[in-house]
Amino acid sequence: MSQISILVVDDEKEIADLVEIYLVSDGYRVFKADNAKDGLEILEKEEVHLVLLDIMMPGMDGLEMCKKIRETNNIPIIMLSARSADLDKILGLGTGADDYVVKPFNPLELTARVKSQLRRYTQLNPNSGAREGDKNEISIKGLVINKDNHKVTVYGEEIKLTPIEFDILYLLASNPGKVFSTDEIFEKVWNEKVYEANNTVMVHIRRLRGKMKEDTRQNKIITTVWGVGYKIEK
Repeated sequence: MSQISILVVDDEKEIADLVEIYLVSDGYRVFKADNAKDGLEILEKEEVHLVLLDIMMPGMDGLEMCKKIRETNNIPIIMLSARSADLDKILGLGTGADDYVVKPFNPLELTARVKSQLRRYTQLNPNSGAREGDKNEISIKGLVINKDNHKVTVYGEEIKLTPIEFDILYLLASNPGKVFSTDEIFEKVWNEKVYEANNTVMVHIRRLRGKMKEDTRQNKIITTVWGVGYKIEK
């Protein structure tokens, strides 16, 4: 992969400039936009590997822009917002974001989140070193997961997952019958100690089930164990 590029979309110039300083010092190439329209144009023209996206912007807000990105692109998206309420986090993650950071934030914490998301994205990138023909696969129920090329099919239909969604599904499928609590899923997938993890994990599970069309199937692949967590049966 060539130099990693990050798009920062935020109408607060001081914040965008501060984030740029820290990202450039870590070796990233940075594009900036102060509105969603310009941000989407940059995405069309440039190769971008991650988006830092403010929610509250004039015109099209960050939630709507996130939905637009997700129509065609699975790159990591980290939402930035001054609103810390759980409902706002659920809305942000529900539109397709991978993570949510509350303003004011510590720039070092933000760059740590960026690195974490990029590690997953690099694994999904076809140039990341996975060898053609490797068959490191899990086949369970109607689900087939290839860890080498990160291809997932559900009853023969390929589905496109974000890196976080893939990691959650792989965790459950590689431990058939084991029930994972939301806290356990958060700690294993995000590699962080739990902080308000329940809603974050639940929103990603909901998105995952939507892509797998679980609502149309009588036999669900992901089983909810009420009051305990989630599992995939053998």
